[in-house]
Amino acid sequence: MESTQNGELRISRTFNAPIDIMWKVWTDPDHIANWWGPAGFTNTFEKMDFQEGGEWKFTMHGPDGKNYPNRNIFKEIVPLKKIVFEHFNPHFITTVLFESKGPKTTIDWTMLFDSAEIRETIIKAHKADEGLKQNLVKLEQYISELKE
Repeated sequence: MESTQNGELRISRTFNAPIDIMWKVWTDPDHIANWWGPAGFTNTFEKMDFQEGGEWKFTMHGPDGKNYPNRNIFKEIVPLKKIVFEHFNPHFITTVLFESKGPKTTIDWTMLFDSAEIRETIIKAHKADEGLKQNLVKLEQYISELKE
């Protein structure tokens, strides 16, 4: 996990799954709803219009019983290579890069907040750095269950 002074929160991991599987679990709401979010969270997806300019709205349900509404707009989609979306409230831009390594895929996931101060506030208030790590653990678990 890297945190830089320019408001970035970044993580990278290689998964034991080919790029076509990784792309599908990121872009199909029937898949992403099963792994998205930190440990203990579940999701209700209202809309996932996976195209540039498309809206992605969902509610994360926390283990504390609270609901966390999320709204995003897809800004850039390069099939099997890149997904960029803008998240609102708090505002940040997420960029996810996919790199095929034969039977494996490396994901490079960056959240760019408007400032380093906002990034630090979100980390302190919501543990976004730990949540990002947990999200990848859930993704890894989900992929292993798909392959069984």
